[in-house]
Order: sequence, then C-alpha cells, then structure tokens
Amino acid sequence: MKVIRIATWLAVVVIGGYILATRYMGGQETIKGPGGPFVLTAHTGETVSNRDFLGKYMLIYFGYSFCPDVCPIELGKMSAALTMLENEGLDTSTLQPLFISVDPERDTVEALADYVVDFHPSLIALTGTPEEIAAAAKQYRVYYKKRLQEGMDGYLMDHQSVIFVMGPNGEYQRIFTSRDTPADMAASLKPVL
Repeated sequence: MKVIRIATWLAVVVIGGYILATRYMGGQETIKGPGGPFVLTAHTGETVSNRDFLGKYMLIYFGYSFCPDVCPIELGKMSAALTMLENEGLDTSTLQPLFISVDPERDTVEALADYVVDFHPSLIALTGTPEEIAAAAKQYRVYYKKRLQEGMDGYLMDHQSVIFVMGPNGEYQRIFTSRDTPADMAASLKPVL
C-alpha cells in the first residue's frame, strides 16, 4: 500500500513538472504585444497600410479631431519632441508620427487634412470605415466609445491616450503616456536616430 502511494505521488510530481516545463519553457504561446496590420485612408486621400511604414519607427496615437483637450495636447507633445530632435540637427525621417481617428463619422479625409496643419509637418492622419478603425484599434488594444453629452449638440469619444512606438519591423517597442514630456520623448527617441 505504501509503495502504491509513493508511486502515485511520484507520478503526480513528474506530470506536474512536465506541464510546468512545457508551459514555461516554450510550449506555451507567447503573448503578442499591441500592434499589427491595418489598412486606412490618409488625410491626403491615399490608401496606406502598416507595411508602407516598414523601416521606420511609427509613433501612433489614436484619437479624434473634435477632441477638446487630450488629443491636441498629446499630438502637440509628439510634434514638440520631433522639433526638439530636429533643432539638435538630427534627421527625424526614420520617425513617422501617425494619428488614427476613432471617429470616422466626423473625421473625413478633408477634416483631417485641415486638422494636421496644426502639428508637425510629417504627421499623417488616418481614417477609414468604422470597421477598418475597429480592426486597427483591436490590433493595438485601444478602447474607444461614442459618448452622448446631455445638453450638448454632437458627441464626444471616450478613448485611451497613449502614443505607441513601433519598431522598423512593426514590433511594439514602448508607449508614451500623459506623464511623458516632449523632452522625455525626445531623449527616448534620440538613440534610434
């Protein structure tokens, strides 16, 4: 009886060890970071995809042009960081700032063309169908939702506010949050220039 108990416990330990080993030593799928393919329409009217930016570091911000506060602040910070780097004599052509609208109903190509002039000249604003925007947001794990405001004409869009930095092969590198200043962003991006 004692031998059977020992053999049973030994089998449990061996099987448990095997499960742990396969799970943590390569048998388990790795969790993929944010990012992935998208096909959208630029503020110039051209259809673009993530593949058009291979070889560059993409700085991607999801927002909307009717945003009263957060979006212009974050895009302004991104623009200021790029300008700081250029003022230091660095070539920022390997950095591609992108603004992906989460409000395709109002953010038409024409509306975005007017909007981008307030920011860095290399900023490309992207829009698309609601389905295309939803697919891109899903790839980046971005939350957004239309919110009607009582006593106000129109609506606001609730959305996350981070800047994704994607590497030259489209792989996730890091995010910048509202706590990062333009100087923080410039210092983090300088080594890749």
